[in-house]
Amino acid sequence: MCSRTMENSELDTLRFNYKAAVERWIAAIRFEEDLATPDHSMIAVEEWEKANFSEEDARNMAKAARQEYQDALRQVLFNF
Repeated sequence: MCSRTMENSELDTLRFNYKAAVERWIAAIRFEEDLATPDHSMIAVEEWEKANFSEEDARNMAKAARQEYQDALRQVLFNF
């Protein structure tokens, strides 16, 4: 039973990390969206494009955290 509690604790940590990564991704999307303004200057467009790179990084981190959590769940539930 002690090992199961430890497994649940580890799963909780992975789930927390996944949810936090998704929240960072959402924030990056909203930041990028906020930069899509009526100001059509080159500087505004460059800032908007830079925000897209940050959004991509946040997305990749969320997907990696999801995969890590999913792999751990499969290990615990299905032993693979």
